[in-house]
Amino acid sequence: MILVTGGTGFIGSHLVDRLLEQKKPFRVLARRPRDVRSADACRGDLATGEGVAEALQGVTTVLHLAGTTKTLTPEGYRTGNVSATGNLARAVAGAGRPIRVVHVSSLAAAGPTPGETALTEDERPSPVSLYGESKLEGERRMRAHVPDAVIVRPPVVYGPRDTDVFQILKSASRGFVLRISGGERWFSAIYVRDLVDGILRAADSSQAAGKTYFLAHPAAISFTEMIGAVAETIGRAPQIVTIPPAAAFAAASCAETWSKFTRKPGVLCRDKVREMICRRWVCSTDRAKQELGFEAATDFQEGIEKSVAWYRAAGWLR
Repeated sequence: MILVTGGTGFIGSHLVDRLLEQKKPFRVLARRPRDVRSADACRGDLATGEGVAEALQGVTTVLHLAGTTKTLTPEGYRTGNVSATGNLARAVAGAGRPIRVVHVSSLAAAGPTPGETALTEDERPSPVSLYGESKLEGERRMRAHVPDAVIVRPPVVYGPRDTDVFQILKSASRGFVLRISGGERWFSAIYVRDLVDGILRAADSSQAAGKTYFLAHPAAISFTEMIGAVAETIGRAPQIVTIPPAAAFAAASCAETWSKFTRKPGVLCRDKVREMICRRWVCSTDRAKQELGFEAATDFQEGIEKSVAWYRAAGWLR
């Protein structure tokens, strides 16, 4: 039996789809089980630990995707990424039997690429954002209680149902895209269905116990290449409006004020700008290929085409 946390989120919903396709027995831990599209859902709250021990009954594998990517206050990152992970880790350790755990973290926990070569899993983490710091601390909480847990760190994840990269697509479809000055920027990315395959590969590999893996497409992409792929797919070349970092931080500050007023955390915040101004977020995929036999098959152009097709079918894009 597999236990999935975060099964109602962007990545988690695709994981649930794949488990249903493979007809694997699983259940989803959720605060509101009625929001889960699978047949087996149990009520639990990782932030408080309520219901977690009960959800682990009969479970042999935990796929931990729950986390906080947007928040109104810095404490929200700690609650969703540190405390919640710690509660799950303690429950797994207290189960008194072996349980394979795959903890889905983020490249943000490792930090940006310091040089021109791709970042490897063995390099010392240097997160630049509160989000990244909370994901790194979550990893440490998991390792402290479940040393054999597998940690995977995806970079930018995109695909159907995503609402973050979608903002770039929506902006481009309206004819413009904002770009922060400071030269070209490069990043690793992975199509969501490929990431799900990598997570399941990590869960099944005995060699992966206690290790950390970057899961990404092997080819990094530049911001210019990304906009080119988007333009080709939507059939429109957007105007690129370049703004200085100071203006980006000012806009993010205004967005934070609006989010607090509406009580709805948004994509843009100063924490995100701290990540965006870094020149390279490029990670090595060699370890995942060599030890897990995993290599993401969907390049960015193909992934964006699939994504745009879904957004249009769903009415998100015209």
